[in-house]
Amino acid sequence: MIKYITKKILQMIPLLLAVIVIAFFVVRLIPGDPVALMLGKGASVEAIEHAREQLGYNDPLPQQLIRYIGSVLKGDLGTSLRSGEDIFEAIMRVFPVTLKLAVFSTIFSTFFGVILGVVSAVRRDKFADGLVRVMTLISISMPSFFLGLVFIIAFSLKLGWFPSYGSSSWRHFIMPVISLGMMELGYIARTTRSSMLDVLGQDYIRTARAKGLRERTVIYSEALRNALIPIATSVGLRFGTLLAGAAITETVFSLRGIGLTMVEAVSIRDYTYIQSCILVVAVVFVVVNTLVDILYTVIDPRIKLN
Repeated sequence: MIKYITKKILQMIPLLLAVIVIAFFVVRLIPGDPVALMLGKGASVEAIEHAREQLGYNDPLPQQLIRYIGSVLKGDLGTSLRSGEDIFEAIMRVFPVTLKLAVFSTIFSTFFGVILGVVSAVRRDKFADGLVRVMTLISISMPSFFLGLVFIIAFSLKLGWFPSYGSSSWRHFIMPVISLGMMELGYIARTTRSSMLDVLGQDYIRTARAKGLRERTVIYSEALRNALIPIATSVGLRFGTLLAGAAITETVFSLRGIGLTMVEAVSIRDYTYIQSCILVVAVVFVVVNTLVDILYTVIDPRIKLN
């Protein structure tokens, strides 16, 4: 097990380096001069050139890239071009909001998605199956920002049950979590249904039923357990989608998270901030999917650790 975990951790290194390089070059394709935006419209050409020289933007791109990689490896994400504040400290202030939103949305979508998927598979081609399939189709087709606006109008403005903005208590996260996790719920339910149907058609399930095991035992102890690997894969991928796609939901509900912060950084061409936000999100995504790979061996010990 230790060897397997070490191998997975080592496999993360080239992937994260690739993410750093890609983020470095992609943000430089954004139109506009970040130094000119930072100094304002009234700045002279001489002042802009002096600032570019001080910040190292006149250096060749390979030199800038090497310098950036070295800083990241030292744990230094740099300073914001706009405010001058330390980016690591700034991200640590807003990232917990995004992480809570992604984690709670993942729990919500996984819990209800697996339940609906199991019901749909067990009741195949019956009314419950058709109802679940329609619900998941609507769920997948419903944009999170639209659902969020509906929730705000219905449950905040009309009924007054939940606050429409902020993140100071658990009540602030109920509507954002549901609106963000609803689409992922549909995907997880469909994955669960497909995986369960594949397992329920296996010979050992028919054998278990022939032995007189209770249907509940067959469904949950035999079928669901063997269907968990595709479900776990789907959940890991959906978590990454939630983490990276929280910007719109954060904007709708005025949640100061890393998604909203990244959008603002893009609007002012703050290269350093954009790179750092992308890097943090990518690191969390890679770590989560590595943990999912390790979880496979817990779900099914028959998987060879190689």
